[in-house]
Amino acid sequence: MTEEEARMTFLEHLDELRKRLIRAVTAICIIAVICFIFSERLFSILSAPVVKLLPKDASLVFTSLPDPFFIYLKVSIIAGLFVALPYVLFELWRFIYPGLHKHERRMAVPFIIVATLLFYAGAAFAYFLVFPAAFKFFLSYQTADLKPMIAIREYVSLIMLLALAFGAIFETPVIIVFLGLLGVFDSSFLKRGRRYFIVLAFVIAAMLTPTPDVINQTLMAVPLLLFYEVGIWVLVLFERKREKELAAETAEDVE
Repeated sequence: MTEEEARMTFLEHLDELRKRLIRAVTAICIIAVICFIFSERLFSILSAPVVKLLPKDASLVFTSLPDPFFIYLKVSIIAGLFVALPYVLFELWRFIYPGLHKHERRMAVPFIIVATLLFYAGAAFAYFLVFPAAFKFFLSYQTADLKPMIAIREYVSLIMLLALAFGAIFETPVIIVFLGLLGVFDSSFLKRGRRYFIVLAFVIAAMLTPTPDVINQTLMAVPLLLFYEVGIWVLVLFERKREKELAAETAEDVE
């Protein structure tokens, strides 16, 4: 293959990626428009973890007239992402499809199901465990002279960051297997880098968690470490299957 042909192949891959990104973003936008109809209800669900902890006479507030509209819009977009996630993953799968082996190409449905459920599980983990712990920590500083007045803009930005962060962390095994099958690294490389990843996990947790206490940081770091190990184990299984397939193909060629 000449350099020009290689360049054209690379450009074709970029064009394919662009088309699939456009399709994914379009799907998210369409669903977001539908979700906007229910944006008030969605916001009520998202605000429940902190509202339960507020004093009886306190509520969330907005400090700018356009805030409610843009907050509802942001909530709708995030909801669109969550609902459209299976289709987004399908487009991602179709992009990497040509670089996979025959038996790996049949894993489309399991890949989409597992990746979707893991992302949802991460967001649920944040909503039911991390949010209450973090908000309780913050509100513990209120006194008779210091009362909470939480602006919806900052609140929604915080919970969206945490929900997406935990969703991404729960996707760690899928990301590891995905990059491993593309040849970015192998399981041996990940095993050698295990001790470095332990440090990296707590650094990521320190940057993404909103509280400085060790408990909330551990709630993010521990799942990340566990899923790292799960990703290595699953990648080893795929590598063994790939080796067997290559051995079988070589044997057929020899015959």
